[in-house]
Amino acid sequence: MTVLQGKVAIVTGAASGIGRATALLFARQGAKVVVADMNESAGLEVVRLIEQEGAQAFFQMLDVRSEENCAALVDSTLQRYGQLDIALNNAGVFAAPTLTEDQGLALWQRMLDVNLTGVFNCMVHELRAMKARGGSIINTASVAGISGTYGAAAYCASKHGVIGLTRSAALEYGKYGVRINALCPGLIETPMTAGPDSGFNEKMINAGVKSSALRRQGTPEEMAEMALWLASDRSCYATGGQFVVDGGVSA
Repeated sequence: MTVLQGKVAIVTGAASGIGRATALLFARQGAKVVVADMNESAGLEVVRLIEQEGAQAFFQMLDVRSEENCAALVDSTLQRYGQLDIALNNAGVFAAPTLTEDQGLALWQRMLDVNLTGVFNCMVHELRAMKARGGSIINTASVAGISGTYGAAAYCASKHGVIGLTRSAALEYGKYGVRINALCPGLIETPMTAGPDSGFNEKMINAGVKSSALRRQGTPEEMAEMALWLASDRSCYATGGQFVVDGGVSA
């Protein structure tokens, strides 16, 4: 049974990692998917894979720092498919660990602009589109949104902010049938943690694995499964929550 049959979903940061895995899974579960990202070639490849399996998708160039881009994303979705039921606001950035005093205003601002303001920019327009018929919004936060992380003050602040935004909006929009939850991944094997510009090194990854009860990194596909549950009617009483999927690190 395809649990998202007849639904339309936006996935930001959909060209790689958790976003890519979720876009593919949503499509396999019956949703029409809008693949939104700054990486056009990788995003178009996700669309190709979705269409190859007989589902519907289109690519939308998106810089979440731009409120105009986010408005255009929702407008394009409504013009193409006539509705919006699900949004995974997943686009985000990380940086190499640095002491707070050395992070600098530019890094601080980049973390907030992409990880927090980017989610807000998307949500404003998603909420307006969903008020009439309800829907599910999932904001990608992090275990760094529920605890501190050495050398990542700006990143932690941005992800704590995502959780605060999620909680407040959930209180406001429940009466419209819009559910809003935060997905809090732990150490997941994505380009953000394993790529050449990730900011992670082998020592950091090994430390993260050691602190996990399961003694391994998570996969994007495992995060996508939680996103699918939150997107579907199976989680119809869940809103304002922080769903931690971290292999037991926070335990």
